[in-house]
Amino acid sequence: MREINFDGLVGPSHNYGGLSFGNRASSTHAGQVSRPRTAALQGLAKMRRMMELGLRQGILLPHERPLTGWLRQFGFTGSDDAVCAAAWRNEPGLLRTAMSASPMWTANAATVSPAPDTEDGRCHLSVANLSGMLHRSIEAPETTRQLGQLFADTDHFALHPALPSGTGDEGAANAMRLCSRHGAPGLEIFVYGETQPGGFPARQSRVASAAIARRHGLDPARTLLARQSDAAIQAGAFHNDVVAVANESVLLVHEQAFADQGMVYDAILRHVPEATILEVPAARVSLEDAISSYLFNAQLVTLPEGGMVLIVPDECRKRAAVAEWLDATVSGNGPIRRVESLNLRESMQNGGGPACLRLRVVVDEAAEAALDQRFLPDEARLDGLAALIDDRWPERIGPDDPGHADLWEDCRNARLALLDFLGFTER
Repeated sequence: MREINFDGLVGPSHNYGGLSFGNRASSTHAGQVSRPRTAALQGLAKMRRMMELGLRQGILLPHERPLTGWLRQFGFTGSDDAVCAAAWRNEPGLLRTAMSASPMWTANAATVSPAPDTEDGRCHLSVANLSGMLHRSIEAPETTRQLGQLFADTDHFALHPALPSGTGDEGAANAMRLCSRHGAPGLEIFVYGETQPGGFPARQSRVASAAIARRHGLDPARTLLARQSDAAIQAGAFHNDVVAVANESVLLVHEQAFADQGMVYDAILRHVPEATILEVPAARVSLEDAISSYLFNAQLVTLPEGGMVLIVPDECRKRAAVAEWLDATVSGNGPIRRVESLNLRESMQNGGGPACLRLRVVVDEAAEAALDQRFLPDEARLDGLAALIDDRWPERIGPDDPGHADLWEDCRNARLALLDFLGFTER
């Protein structure tokens, strides 16, 4: 079995709206000028590098923006432009929400359990409801449509709808899997939080995590519900993948990731005795450094020739403590053979690193063949996407531009051109 990473293609409406409370990068850069074209090309460069490493790469598509149909639910009427204009005059926060490009972070699209772990031997996916943040709660219908197309073959895949609103579920960003190899049964770890009065919200609920484990048909003996530490949440680790990342038998984790770190480690070693736990001490890398650099919001992947590589954002090299820990710990002698850094500055400034941009799906050869191949570009298709983005995506979006009709038209036309290029028809 092999993993496929489905990255979200950064949409033309990428802007710094500061909509994500508890996400320090989003709040810090609110109101600054974004560069959608640069952001999308940086994302494509990451996909291209993953393919160069011999890994299978997929894409998920930007959602319709502005989402005018959603705005109509608030009583705005008339043409699409009239609806957007009225929203901007009366409720600018709603229009900013309808312009959000947050579907680019596909780690929050769904939670995935591969076939070796499930009772019926199919890969199960549960669409995330993202109900904790207004701008993300509007994503589930379009995510469901795309995943329904991509994973349509019910012999290999089971797609579950989003859980009811209010049971906070933010997808694979709060789930990890430890196993001897991708094709072996694994221990699935679902990480949830508990909101404390006056602090940042915990976005993943225990109820949602337990429900996903049940609907995916997981063995309770190989399923772990682990509580995220309050210290991590309040420091700005709004998802578990900001303080921990796992791949096959390796867990890279901050010392303060979980409320009961020892319990988590004991469960891992009981079910995956060969597991290697690389704990980063708080004395070496503080939570602040970890969250600012997104050290753990990395892609830890197994190379076709064996061994693992850790894909981190460039910011990890700019934080002295993080860079020193990486240089001292990661070497060709351990399970992680090397570290590669990528420029994802536009996504990082809005609160998403390499792991945020991808949804990892483990499949066998038959299941991979059953996927909708339009979501699996080759290098030539990536070249075509780069040319289309360079031609169609806005170069910049300032803080007041979401209220301009020219931008609405540009975003609509860019997405339609993308759908046409990839062979999709508008639904």
